[in-house]
Amino acid sequence: MNHDNSLHAPKNVLTATHSPDAIRARLSDGPRYSYLKDFVYGAIDGAVTTFAVVSGVAGAGLPPGIIVVMGVANLVGDGFSMAASNFLGTRAESQHRDRLRRIEEEHIDRIPDGEREEIRQIMNAQGFEDDDLNRAVEIITGDRQRWVETMLKEEHGVALAGPVPWKSATATFVAFIAIGMIPLLPFLVRLLGDSELSAPYLWSTMMTGVAFFAVGAAKSYFVDQHWTWSGLETLAVGSGAAGLAYLCGVLLQSFA
Repeated sequence: MNHDNSLHAPKNVLTATHSPDAIRARLSDGPRYSYLKDFVYGAIDGAVTTFAVVSGVAGAGLPPGIIVVMGVANLVGDGFSMAASNFLGTRAESQHRDRLRRIEEEHIDRIPDGEREEIRQIMNAQGFEDDDLNRAVEIITGDRQRWVETMLKEEHGVALAGPVPWKSATATFVAFIAIGMIPLLPFLVRLLGDSELSAPYLWSTMMTGVAFFAVGAAKSYFVDQHWTWSGLETLAVGSGAAGLAYLCGVLLQSFA
């Protein structure tokens, strides 16, 4: 069961999800992957980097049009870069896992006794002894797929499956664009003719602060940290990045 979801679940819910039928149904479906993690970290990066660009340009005293152009350019360029990196990294893990699987299959074909001894020592290290050890080795090595998968997990420490690369990349890109657009919204409104909107940078700061806190709070889903502290932590990091960018804009204003 996904322990992130069940950490504070009521006992009756845990009991129901751990009945023999429920366990059988869950295991038959295979592992499930949540892409919320990719979305959350894409959102954090989108909000931080875009607001940093906005702060730097605003600090330099440039007009809203320049802020929008540079912000959108950062949004698309960095968003695509982050999604592509996520895709390539996830795919590389999958390719690495496939390579190790081929290596273990070849070793089983060429040196089965040596591979069987590796299984014996792995099982012995886990507490199997005497007849139990012999039986465990016999069961594992009696099924080629189980044999290979045991070697992947125990010798190489890799998961047997992983997330789909394009889904991870898509979640990252969508989050980056959606949340990263927030710092630009007041400037877009001002640029599109609403001259009554005063202090667009102040509005951008407040809206982005809320976004920082919200995505930080969502991040707590994956870590053992209270949502308020997680939100404040992300807000502090984002504010620090924006503050540095704004200071650089002010110091380099004469070059703009």
